[in-house]
Amino acid sequence: MNPIHKFTSLRLYSLLASSRKARILSASALFLTVCAFGAAGVAPLAPDASNIPVRSIAQDLALPNLTAQITALQQDGQKYFHEEKIRGGDSLAVVLTRLGVDDAAAESFIKSNKVARGVMQLATGKRVQAQTAADGQLQWLRTTVVDGKDNPLKNIFVKRKGDSFVATETPAKLERRIEMHARDITSTLFAATDSSADGSKLPDSISAQIVEMFSTNIDFRSDLIRGDHFNVVYETFWQDGEMVKAGRILAGEFTNHGVTYQSVWFDDPSSKLGGGYYSFDGKSLKKAFLKSPIEFSRISSGFSMRMHPISGQWKQHKGIDFAAAIGTPIRASGDGEVASAGVQNGYGNIVVLKHWANYSTAYGHMSGFAPGIKKGVKVSQGEVIGYVGITGWSTGPHLHYEFRVNNEARDPATLNVQAQAPLTAGELTRFRMVSADMTHRFSLLRPAGMVLAAR
Repeated sequence: MNPIHKFTSLRLYSLLASSRKARILSASALFLTVCAFGAAGVAPLAPDASNIPVRSIAQDLALPNLTAQITALQQDGQKYFHEEKIRGGDSLAVVLTRLGVDDAAAESFIKSNKVARGVMQLATGKRVQAQTAADGQLQWLRTTVVDGKDNPLKNIFVKRKGDSFVATETPAKLERRIEMHARDITSTLFAATDSSADGSKLPDSISAQIVEMFSTNIDFRSDLIRGDHFNVVYETFWQDGEMVKAGRILAGEFTNHGVTYQSVWFDDPSSKLGGGYYSFDGKSLKKAFLKSPIEFSRISSGFSMRMHPISGQWKQHKGIDFAAAIGTPIRASGDGEVASAGVQNGYGNIVVLKHWANYSTAYGHMSGFAPGIKKGVKVSQGEVIGYVGITGWSTGPHLHYEFRVNNEARDPATLNVQAQAPLTAGELTRFRMVSADMTHRFSLLRPAGMVLAAR
């Protein structure tokens, strides 16, 4: 081989070998780098916390002065909180004693101060709270009372200020709730409202409203029988978890002798009629006249011929006698105006009410008249106008009741006086929303399988 060609071939081989070796070395280095990365993972960006030096800072904190606090507590004295509920027959002194109050000045203040005297309205079940010092000195006392029959509830707060006391009153902030109850009659209405299987008791005001609501259809003294049933939905008002009063019955349902009477309260703000009770088809239940002017009584003599108990003559008895104890309240049987109130021959103390058109009613043998009853005064149906007595030609305590048309006595059982006007179309629409809610509530209260014979 030509020497020049031989040298050239060797040189070319050497260059190729060097280039190949470089590529192998590069590839090897890359492979080792990848393996190292996979084995070690991602290197942390922050330094290892264990390698960071720790700096300690010392600071002296002042300890509280316990002696000063103990001294302040001793000077302030211990305070005791008490809560009691009024029991039947309680006096103010008895209640204060149970509250841990031994403070003659406090008792004297409550009795003499115009505002604090409200505390002495000790209704059974009422809650009273007080805070006293260790020696029984009153620090403060509070309770809730009713300021009159139709006035709102108020909170009374009596507080010590030095050696004297101050009393303040504020309107009660009440929460309204709706309650539903069902009862079976075993003897009387009040026996049914006083007890039940769950131990609950209906408020007395609700019992009285049940009587008023159905008194035009049911005589609660003589008509009730064992097995009668009623459902009632009413409102209650609460403060701080305590029921402070019962409100109005919103709906009632009473089954008497198999016939069910229903009533729902409807008060449309846009109506001029005001609130009232209606049947579930929207007809007013306010009858022109009550069935009985006395809530619990019996008819001792009806509208018929009889032997007069004093004269002994056989003659027409132009009224209805309701036997009742002396002092029993007598109610106006309908809306009207007092035509006369005074003494009249055999009637004794008598009130005559003039109603619309040519109707009037008379109430005789009263022991006395209700406050404010005099000629010209307007009265509402159910309002107390007097009290049962034995005045005039009477042999025993009772009410002599007459229903008159054109001043002539008539038998009220034979009359059919129209009730007030029905609801308008707009009022009826709003009424149906209220009645639908009460219908659902009654369905939950009725015994299983009960079939209504509504009237």
